[in-house]
Amino acid sequence: MDAQGRGRADEIDPADQWVLNPRTGNYELRLDRSAPQQQQQRPSVSAPRKAPAAPAAPGGAPAAPSPAVPGPRRGDLPPGGGRRGGRKRGKGDGGKGPKGGGRKKKVLVITGATLAFLLVGGSVAGYLYYQHLNGNLDVIDTAGAGTGGFKKDQPINILVIGTDKRTGAGNEGYGDKNSKGHADTTILFHVSKDRTNATAVSIPRDLITNIPECPTKQPDGSVKTIPGEKGVRFNTSLGQAGRDPGCTMRTVKELTGIEIDHFMMADFNAVKTLSTAVGGVPVCLAKPVDDDKSKLKLSQGEHRLSGEQALAFVRTRHAFGNESDLDRIKTQQQFLGSMMREMKSKDTLSSPKKLFSLAEAATKALSVDSGIGSIGKLTDLGQELKGVNPKNVTFTTLPVIDNPAEKIKATVVVSESQAEPLLQMIREDVSLTEVEQQEKAAKDAAKAQQEALLQGNRAQPGDVRVQVFNGGGPSGSASTTLGWLQNNKGVTRASNEGNAPAKLDKTTLEYAPNQADQARALADMMGLPATALKIGTADAAPKTPMKLTLGADFKGAGIPLTAPQKVPEGVQRVEADKAICAK
Repeated sequence: MDAQGRGRADEIDPADQWVLNPRTGNYELRLDRSAPQQQQQRPSVSAPRKAPAAPAAPGGAPAAPSPAVPGPRRGDLPPGGGRRGGRKRGKGDGGKGPKGGGRKKKVLVITGATLAFLLVGGSVAGYLYYQHLNGNLDVIDTAGAGTGGFKKDQPINILVIGTDKRTGAGNEGYGDKNSKGHADTTILFHVSKDRTNATAVSIPRDLITNIPECPTKQPDGSVKTIPGEKGVRFNTSLGQAGRDPGCTMRTVKELTGIEIDHFMMADFNAVKTLSTAVGGVPVCLAKPVDDDKSKLKLSQGEHRLSGEQALAFVRTRHAFGNESDLDRIKTQQQFLGSMMREMKSKDTLSSPKKLFSLAEAATKALSVDSGIGSIGKLTDLGQELKGVNPKNVTFTTLPVIDNPAEKIKATVVVSESQAEPLLQMIREDVSLTEVEQQEKAAKDAAKAQQEALLQGNRAQPGDVRVQVFNGGGPSGSASTTLGWLQNNKGVTRASNEGNAPAKLDKTTLEYAPNQADQARALADMMGLPATALKIGTADAAPKTPMKLTLGADFKGAGIPLTAPQKVPEGVQRVEADKAICAK
């Protein structure tokens, strides 16, 4: 970011003029005789000047009086005032490095946006700066791909996307200039309902999956539907065939069963400018590195990286592990964790210059959906995330295995045995970290469920009578469940009743008091939680069947609805507070 672009005309950095008011605890803009003035844009500080009325603070509360606010600086606003015009910016990089080499990866900094807005948003003076930051944002209408918002009493799911498109200031030497970009780096960031913890799941770009049909908003306001594809690389969900970030959001929802609220997409400059804004990101190397493709050359030990060097660290593929994209994901996760720690460090929080540099860098690097397409909305999001401690943020990767259909291994497929339990934990908002409150709640829930299901006898499978309804599960769920119960479990007295009268979010089993032994047996077979069992008030007549209604949480016959309380064995994970040496 150059000096003029940050409003640094006449060698004045705006961050240098924001000072802490010890009476209010807020940062305020103060002009004194030590700060050179632009004579043509505002009067001398020695001349009396009436301070303008302060705008209302976020939430509608009256703002405290504010010091006089200077006029626009050269390079900050266009002639005549008003918001800076929109810019078309590239959102990625990749392909090959400046003199060849293999395909390169980018990393996206989710905390860069949310933390910067959160930190600046703590004062009225910071609010004045929002109007400038709003002009930096690039907003994309994803034609309803996300929920359009988030609720304070529900988990938040944000999709962080990076492309390998070569455009972007200072990145002209990377990648294929003819490429329209792919979803080269994708992270599903899940924030828990109680805002104590978060899980960041990296989705490999070379994963073979299905891309659903995707409506996209065109420049003229019309909607164009892009046909879906089956059995293709995940990274083709963006950029290819005219697909936008909404197509990637839809692909992730179909792949994981997790509803996405919003997306954030950034370019290579996010790594360079954010790492510089915090004064460098600490990294540790277990061995020396000299990679001619990414241009990364570092000695063994600890380093503080910023700018081009930080970008080279997250791009390198041949320096660590077995030189695979999956190992590069691990390196990027380590870098992200370190950047999170640095952003929440005392050195950053106490420095107005760093805070404003972070806000500038994050907004200029960011594209977002219309649901969070303003600084005010992003600040609201930041308020939701402020309580998450880095020790309770877990980075992991969607479990995959080599594609068995290939002789020369180039792609991967989902490892269902490991991926489904992991995704079920996220869907059920079970923390992957050792959060005390979450751990206690999980143990209490498991204990209650065990007591509810284990008390009393169980009927034999042949004595279980049940009607099966589909009230929100995948198409054909009632039929497949009936076949599974009859052929795999010996429940011969079951019937398929088709669609339920109404849709349900959760699967339920309704039974009478004298059918408790049948209910326990069926709950064991289906993996139903205690909360799914609904007991009536009166006994049922002989041969009366129970009523099983499959809800939107039903994923398939034989797949338990009770989320596991531990990460599956062998799933890669690391907490954001852990400093790990790349090797």
